[in-house]
Amino acid sequence: MEPKKGSILIVDDENANLKILTHILGAEYTIYTSTNGTDAIKIALDRNPDLILLDILMPGIDGYQTLSEIKKTEGIKKIPVIFISGLDSDEDEVKGLSLDAADYITKPFSPVVVKLRVRNQIQIISQMRTIEQLSLIDPLTKIPNRRSFDERMIMEWKQAIREQTQISVLMMDLDKFKSINDEHGHYHGDTVLQTVAGIFTKTLKRPGDFVARWGGEEFVVLLPNTPLGGAADIAENIRKKVEHTVIQRDAGPKLQVTISIGVNSVVPGVESNADDFIDLADKRLFTAKQTGRNKVISR
Repeated sequence: MEPKKGSILIVDDENANLKILTHILGAEYTIYTSTNGTDAIKIALDRNPDLILLDILMPGIDGYQTLSEIKKTEGIKKIPVIFISGLDSDEDEVKGLSLDAADYITKPFSPVVVKLRVRNQIQIISQMRTIEQLSLIDPLTKIPNRRSFDERMIMEWKQAIREQTQISVLMMDLDKFKSINDEHGHYHGDTVLQTVAGIFTKTLKRPGDFVARWGGEEFVVLLPNTPLGGAADIAENIRKKVEHTVIQRDAGPKLQVTISIGVNSVVPGVESNADDFIDLADKRLFTAKQTGRNKVISR
């Protein structure tokens, strides 16, 4: 499969310039075009391009005003913008960069300069996306982390309120995990965490189900469109699989662990609180730990 092409929105009121830039960049990128700032903002919201090339001198709202609107519009304000212009004074370039333009290309266009400056911005975008993605993944278990869960929780909670559907959560904690680290070392403790994370991802079948590492030996599962009974069944399935899995790394000891799980489910309303929703599952997890461990508490 070929890698996805980057996309560029070119905004210029002169069709000749649009044709020239499309000819220069069209082989490497998906190109969208606009002849004015108002339409450019609409296209950016609709197409979400990776980069915008924006002419300064245009009828209606000029490039400076268009950039100001872009930078305060949710959904597109992070898209980098390169100004393109026949204005070549230091003052013009400084004004453009002071408005948070990513770069500046002057007319007449040099194909080499255009390609290099666009490629630099696309590479920066790619690097930033990689960094952002890594910041949402737990480096040890390779599943989403707490920050990633928080973002997903906000999205799913709002959707459950809009659609009045049931949402469930599992709060999970490995039993007596500290003793594994104390007796066998963190190397084997890490193996346990990686193994159970793999069990979670294999057990959760639906695309919308979401598991994350909450912290330490705690994990959390978010189950949209799932009633309490269904969530409890999933939790019990996880508990059994963890209990019956033999974990071994290299020539080290064979380990078996158990897990305690607290479950909660609700059809949220506008006055409902997601923190309270998670907190009740956490309290049920505590009850499971206090009453013998290796169990699921859902009521």
